[in-house]
Amino acid sequence: MAAAMRADSPTEATERSATSVAAPSAAAVLPRQIGLGTATSVVVANMIGTGIFTTTGLLLPHVEAGWMVLLAWVLGGLIALAGALCYAELATMMPQAGAEYVYLREIYSPLAGFLTGWTSFFVGFSAPIAATAVAISFYLAAAGVLPARWWVEKAVAVAIVLVFTGVHYFGLRLGARVQNALTGLKLLLLAGLVLAGFASGRGNWEHFAAGSGFWAEGNWSGFGVTMLLVMFAYSGWNAAAYLAEEVREPARTLPRALTLGTLAVMGIYLLVNLLFFYAAPGASFAGVPAVGEVAARHLFGVEAGRGFALLVALALLSSLSAYTLLGPRVYFAMARDGLFFRFAARLHPKFQTPSASILAQGAVTAVMVLSGTFEDLLTYIGFALGIFPWMAVAGVLWLRAAHPARPRPFRAPAGPLLPLFYLGAMAWILVVAFAGRPGPSLAAIATVLAGIPVYWLTAKHRGERTSAS
Repeated sequence: MAAAMRADSPTEATERSATSVAAPSAAAVLPRQIGLGTATSVVVANMIGTGIFTTTGLLLPHVEAGWMVLLAWVLGGLIALAGALCYAELATMMPQAGAEYVYLREIYSPLAGFLTGWTSFFVGFSAPIAATAVAISFYLAAAGVLPARWWVEKAVAVAIVLVFTGVHYFGLRLGARVQNALTGLKLLLLAGLVLAGFASGRGNWEHFAAGSGFWAEGNWSGFGVTMLLVMFAYSGWNAAAYLAEEVREPARTLPRALTLGTLAVMGIYLLVNLLFFYAAPGASFAGVPAVGEVAARHLFGVEAGRGFALLVALALLSSLSAYTLLGPRVYFAMARDGLFFRFAARLHPKFQTPSASILAQGAVTAVMVLSGTFEDLLTYIGFALGIFPWMAVAGVLWLRAAHPARPRPFRAPAGPLLPLFYLGAMAWILVVAFAGRPGPSLAAIATVLAGIPVYWLTAKHRGERTSAS
């Protein structure tokens, strides 16, 4: 039992990974069915969510200048791209379901891996799914599709969660087709908004002129919190890594999917933000979460608000679907290692999906929707989601130094510069964000720490089962 509970050193864990990671238990292995299109689609869908439709308006009060908002989006995209390339190196070395759960487990200890999975269950997937479902029902009500009553919006949000839980329960091929279709629809809608917005001629390039507030001096003291919110909008750049066990030709597919998806989203975010500032002066949407509605109203008229609300609702379905697809792969990987509830490791005998994990996530998400406690948690979610990818990218440098001869189907370019850039940028963002918003940051840390006693209890039972057998 002591051996089962012991946290391995980085060296021991890494040496063990050379065999254990390459060949997961034959009793429960996910089949490789995913190609480049679906893997890239998952990255794009996971990244483009509520953030791009709400964040820009929330950034302006912190930095007080439009040019600093665009700078934050560019810098955030570069940080995400650096992280994606580092994850491509890790994912091709350890092509298993679970992403940073696998990486942290093998590089640091089983406890570190468990904590990232624990946090993902609540903060990384279930909470964003719940928040996205509520946002979809809200936008449907704003579009006039639903009556604007809270109980109707809640009921529809739960129904949406259950529908997509079912979609991904009944086979990966069905889920992949739905995911690709929704992502394609989202990209078409965003492309249509950008093209129609610039073509309408009702915006004004004078909003970027030297005399406008766009080029104000700005406030650097608020840039850290701004970057945390931007990184929340970019979260999902590592999405394809969660599907590594199901991707065909992972050495080729994963680096391409992570890179192409991140670059595509970075370009989309910059175009959409340019459209926002073209449509209306920054002062008109500073502090306003629904910045897209403000832009649509200025570009197309008052009645465009309803149409844009429906567009947002449709676009968010893709994000919700991607979250629903990815999260259960983490819980499945943890349960397969004996570090989560055993039922979560079950594969459906017919559909070959982690069906029990999918259902558990759907149930928890439905409760979160009904509780209504996830409306103002951007900083909380962003801070929590920044901790473990930082540790994973640090592991890239550790593995290179400790095991330089270990096979690497893909190696992130520019030597140590990309990992160091990501680590330095994210460390600065987290420190400044903690100083500026200590409440949500402490809540995120508390969520992580709450997993420690759960881990030891789980490890104890695992050790007892091992001893009994």
